[in-house]
Amino acid sequence: MPKRILFVCTGNSARSQMAEGFAKAMGIEAFSAGTHPKESVHPLAVAVMAEKGIDISHQRPKPLDLEFAKTVDLIVTVCGEADTECAHLPLPVPKIHWDLPDPAKVEGSEETRLAAFRQVRDEIERRVRELIAEIERL
Repeated sequence: MPKRILFVCTGNSARSQMAEGFAKAMGIEAFSAGTHPKESVHPLAVAVMAEKGIDISHQRPKPLDLEFAKTVDLIVTVCGEADTECAHLPLPVPKIHWDLPDPAKVEGSEETRLAAFRQVRDEIERRVRELIAEIERL
């Protein structure tokens, strides 16, 4: 039964950070990392998670550490580029992939961008809940 989950995306600034936040809030030991981490967590990711009562403002983007990755029970890639990059890594850890759109790439008004982050946040929440329910059934 996976108890330690590592969420991986490219920049580790939005999708994987939100997934880490939800999993931790649901009682899972969770981590996140990026194959090419950004400087900081995206402010709109922080904002939409706060709407759910989850504070990810203290989280920071981190590079994918292969030695650390070997210590988790499950790796979840949340973007196609990270999935492709992780497929080539010699990791003895089960991996699943969630193909989630990058809300940071959405252009437009603040409200349009917030809507994109909320949509991805809600999909991540649904998937994390399903994953934890599946883990608990094992």
